[in-house]
Amino acid sequence: CGSVFRGICSLRNLSNVEDQIYFSDTNGEKSYVASAEESVSVVGVMSSYSTRESKKLPVFLVGKGYGSHDSTKLIATRILEDYSEWVYFDSIVEASAVQANPFVLRYLHDFRFAFKEGGFVYFLFSRTLGVQDNKNFTFISRLCEKDQNYYSYTELQLNCSASNKYNKAQAAFVGTPGDVLAQNLTGPDKYGTVSASDKVLFVTFSSDVETSSAMCMFPLKSIDDRMRKILDACYNQEGFIDQNLAAYSPYSSKSGNLCSNNNNNNNNKKIRVEEFPCGAEFLLSPLASKPAFALTSEPSLVRKGHMTAVAVSVEMEHAVAFLGNANGEVLKVHLSAHPEMYGRVPSEVTGEKVNKNLLFDSSLQHLYITTEKKITKVPVQTCHLKTDCQSCVSMKDPYCGWCVLEGRCTRKQDCSRSEENNTWLWSPNQACVQIEAFRPANLSCRKTQQVEITIPSLPRLRRDDKLQCVFSSFETEAVTLNNDPVKVVCSLPSPEQIPRTPAQQDYVSVPVRVLVNETIEVTSGEYRFYNCAATVMKNQNTPCISCVTSQWGCQWNAQDHSCSDESDAVSGDHVIKPQQPESCPQFESPNPPLIPVGHQIPISFQGKNLDIYKDSTFSIGTERMERVELEVVKEEASKFKFPGFRFEYNQQQEVNVSFHIKERETQRKIDSTLTVVLYDCMTGREDCSLCKHADAKYDCVWCSSSGKCVYRELCKGQEEPALCPDPQITEIIPRYGPLRGGIPVTIKGTNMGITKEDIKRITVAGVECAHLEDRYSVSTSVVCEIGPKRTPPTDLPLGNTDGQVEIELKGGGKGTSKVLFTYRDPRATSVHPSKGPAAGGTVITIQGDFLDTATKDDVRVSVGTVPCEVLSFGEGITCRTGRYQGSKFPSEPLTVTVWYGKNTSTNVSAAFQYFDNPKIADYKPKSSFFCGGRRIVVFGSGFELIQSAMMKVVSSSDEDSVKATSLEFVETAFNKNDTVLEFDSPPVSDGESFRTFLQLDNMMEELKGFDYLSNPHFDNFSHTVITDSSIIIVTGRGFSKAMSAKEAEVFVGDASCQVNTLQDDKLILYAPASKPSARSKRHRRDATDDLLELMVKFGHGRWVVGLVSYPKKDDIPLLIIIPAVILPMLLFIMISIYCYRRKSRQAEREYEKVKHQLESLEESVRDRCKKEFTDLM
Repeated sequence: CGSVFRGICSLRNLSNVEDQIYFSDTNGEKSYVASAEESVSVVGVMSSYSTRESKKLPVFLVGKGYGSHDSTKLIATRILEDYSEWVYFDSIVEASAVQANPFVLRYLHDFRFAFKEGGFVYFLFSRTLGVQDNKNFTFISRLCEKDQNYYSYTELQLNCSASNKYNKAQAAFVGTPGDVLAQNLTGPDKYGTVSASDKVLFVTFSSDVETSSAMCMFPLKSIDDRMRKILDACYNQEGFIDQNLAAYSPYSSKSGNLCSNNNNNNNNKKIRVEEFPCGAEFLLSPLASKPAFALTSEPSLVRKGHMTAVAVSVEMEHAVAFLGNANGEVLKVHLSAHPEMYGRVPSEVTGEKVNKNLLFDSSLQHLYITTEKKITKVPVQTCHLKTDCQSCVSMKDPYCGWCVLEGRCTRKQDCSRSEENNTWLWSPNQACVQIEAFRPANLSCRKTQQVEITIPSLPRLRRDDKLQCVFSSFETEAVTLNNDPVKVVCSLPSPEQIPRTPAQQDYVSVPVRVLVNETIEVTSGEYRFYNCAATVMKNQNTPCISCVTSQWGCQWNAQDHSCSDESDAVSGDHVIKPQQPESCPQFESPNPPLIPVGHQIPISFQGKNLDIYKDSTFSIGTERMERVELEVVKEEASKFKFPGFRFEYNQQQEVNVSFHIKERETQRKIDSTLTVVLYDCMTGREDCSLCKHADAKYDCVWCSSSGKCVYRELCKGQEEPALCPDPQITEIIPRYGPLRGGIPVTIKGTNMGITKEDIKRITVAGVECAHLEDRYSVSTSVVCEIGPKRTPPTDLPLGNTDGQVEIELKGGGKGTSKVLFTYRDPRATSVHPSKGPAAGGTVITIQGDFLDTATKDDVRVSVGTVPCEVLSFGEGITCRTGRYQGSKFPSEPLTVTVWYGKNTSTNVSAAFQYFDNPKIADYKPKSSFFCGGRRIVVFGSGFELIQSAMMKVVSSSDEDSVKATSLEFVETAFNKNDTVLEFDSPPVSDGESFRTFLQLDNMMEELKGFDYLSNPHFDNFSHTVITDSSIIIVTGRGFSKAMSAKEAEVFVGDASCQVNTLQDDKLILYAPASKPSARSKRHRRDATDDLLELMVKFGHGRWVVGLVSYPKKDDIPLLIIIPAVILPMLLFIMISIYCYRRKSRQAEREYEKVKHQLESLEESVRDRCKKEFTDLM
């Protein structure tokens, strides 16, 4: 059934839907089943109808909302065959309560799902409560399948969340929950006891206030129990439960409590609902629950974007939900105690929303996904695509698990020994067969032995299962221990089969695989073979310490200067055992620990455990002095020294320098932990004050002769001056300040004290300036707050308002600036523009005199009492207005005030007014392709107030989307007046869900209903020869979703084609009136001169759909054409003339001949006549 032909249905063969069993458009209104409007949702469920003759007829129960050309039948029973006076699809039940009533337009039903269960038929829909706000609420209605009068029709409100935040049903599915979900639903504060075989209604909801959506679950028996209580309350308790009205009749025009009338029926006997499960004529119908007695479920899953479809299956007693969304994706969710999305159904994502119908095939192995124009059949699981255990279990797919002894990812039923322990590892458990430990944990690369591998989750093997270990390319048989079958024993490779140790490492990792039956990998890991000889490469300055402190338990032989595996075969004082670094021969404790740049200082140090080297001599060096080594002098038994190095370095104030020590005879490095700090007095200490501020341990002095900060010994013959030179002032920020003072002034220069206490006095233009000590920087920067310039009486002229800045230090140093500081008062005179929206965001410009007094940080602006954010500062000031909190529009003309520091302000009275925010009335068109560029026209009022109008598109994708990063796309309006804004829709990324806003200065308004749709698809256009009168047809799909013929542009080469017709799958064009230039900017370089690109342009999107060409014409030079044409023509004319003249002469001769013959004949006849006449006489 569809909206075409006023909603007429057809019957089709389920095995071949092209086979139409029945269709008729001649039965009139009685056969109108669906709505004539696409937006009206229609649902239905198959059932049967018993006639008075007990004949069962196939029928279709239909729930339908209201369209402007539809009937008002909410629920209808449609027959599916001809019977008696009824024809196919005829409505055979007349029940005025839910079929012909004035409440259809009031409630605005939106049916989403229909199903039957336990002898009842259920309809799920949303509707309003008939009040003014039009807020939607979700209801489920129920009636008996055999109720031919709809007496049993009852509605129950369903709430998703306690606050009913998610209020509108979008899609639903009825199915069993499986054992695990049933346990989660069971509880006294939930739904009582729910079994694995109970039916549960799974519903996706949307919210009127947010773009997120939720899924709630309602056990069907809880729905039935609540309906039973509602009915009982109406039939026996005048509609009350616990003194609260629980039920009402939504489709009755009578006011008041209609349930109270039931107590007058049936002689006031208590009516048992069980006696009348399908209602009765004397019972009130239809009924609906009051909101307070709605059945409430907390969301089991909440996601961004809209969930538009749902289907649920059970695998391994776990429920799996398939959720379609507005992006065209179908998400897979494991409905555990904490529902988790674990993947997406593999299908083409077109950007079109998934319809509410998600259907399983009869085997439950495949899912049918329906969108606006496509049905896709996809498998519910793709376990087989994963080829290793880790990728299999990382899916967390309840359908899948790793079949250990077959080495593949399968469903449990497809794994031959899955009932045995640890042979099938369920994907959501996230566990593979793992190696827990090796014994020994590692081995020297110079040894070999057997290794015991502990594998806790190893499946129990049978006698005919063959086990192997593979170390890289080395294969060896393996066995499990009889007393401990999770332990596998196999041989390690011999030393020559072990790969070489990589550079900069002291071990090599060899991959280990445990195989069963030669090809199936059960588990894998890495085994480390260590190399003690390589440990010394970690720190070549301390070979012995590096050796004995390694994790491998190596020992150092000082005699051989070698690191080897621990062994008792070699002993003596020269052998240092593992983890005994204090026993290593070594040099330590350098003195002094600080070394200045540019000066050579002797360094002494200690040695220990050097008995083996008592007759040796040593040299010392460092990487900072390449190719330079100095002799080490032994002073005492364990004390050494060397003359030191003269280092040159100026990259930073300090750097560590490490020294190595070699035995001179053998050039072997002896362990050295000698490290000193190299420092440079000059770096970062450019003047005397900074130099004196250096830590005393550095012994830096200011050398007057060179004007540099150096190590004391480098300034010989000169004593450091007790006082530094006078301060030098190089810069003053700002140069201008208000007469009343109250702003900070930053003075920059050199030698302006060592500590903040050194500043004795500061004056600015003769006025005392208060030192702000917390903003002092040694020597280079002083900040003070200027005082007011004393103003004389008003009748006397103002004195000199500018002057120098002076700093006086304790100890007598004084500095005076060369630049002058000027006191002056700013004066604001005008503000532009003079009006803006209440939301703020208007950038106003303030003009006047001396506005660049002070600095931007000292200035603040207000419009009335509303702060205005300062954007730029100079001869003019710009600021952005804040939000106006008043309620009167337009506001009174407000004063714009500019504050300078603490004491000074200037203002412009009645300079700015706030007006009501712009109003957006409508916009069109309401969609765009992802490629953007479609012209969007917004209509409204008050747009002239706006300075910046932008169309902003923000991604609102599902939180687990492949592209989870929040994206924002912006386009500025290219045309604006008071009532119209024009934008080009911004191009956006594919496969996202978006919300579209208009940002008008500070005001943000969502363009609800604006959709971004996937780009169109164009079929390949085969090469065609065209003429100026040709009609070109381009095919594809999705053209009309977000484009019109008027907007579309098509080019052949550089010439535009006229678009005549744009349909969803077809573009009909007129070829250009004249042949385009072959050498146009759109001509493809790899094409010949005759071929031109046919390019379609939808907004910013451009698609070259094929190549066209014009008929070829011979390009023969004119000099050849003229002789080739004219000469034959002349020859033809001459021959014609010749023939004509010849024929003329011949004709003339014939004429003369005939004429002569006629004259002779005439003469002969005359003579004959005369003779005959004479004879007669």
